[in-house]
Amino acid sequence: MTSLVRHVTFDCSDAYSLARFWANALGGTLADDDAPGDPMATVTSAGAALLFIQVPEGKTVKNRVHLDLQPQDRSRDDEVEHLHALGAKIIGDYREPDGTGWVTMTDPEGNEFCVERSAPERAKTQ
Repeated sequence: MTSLVRHVTFDCSDAYSLARFWANALGGTLADDDAPGDPMATVTSAGAALLFIQVPEGKTVKNRVHLDLQPQDRSRDDEVEHLHALGAKIIGDYREPDGTGWVTMTDPEGNEFCVERSAPERAKTQ
């Protein structure tokens, strides 16, 4: 017998708002029964299902696990701009002059994630 990962779960202060950010970031959808003020919200996307659960305590330390995003329909740099427009912040820029590298960002509640190069960008440097 084996197990499958059903969700990647985030503790947060506003489950619906953070789920809405990630649904927009991933081109995903919120569950039909999710609404503002709900203590839980679920995002379904092509790459993963994410579950957001409201907790009373705030984030205090760096994530031990994070998501690495690979753009599917745009470049890494265009994706960074798109995510920034949605409310993400850049906290580390590891892009190299030859086009390699990644950008570390945080979502609106401070959870770290990275934006890697798209598959076509990766193919150019292999």
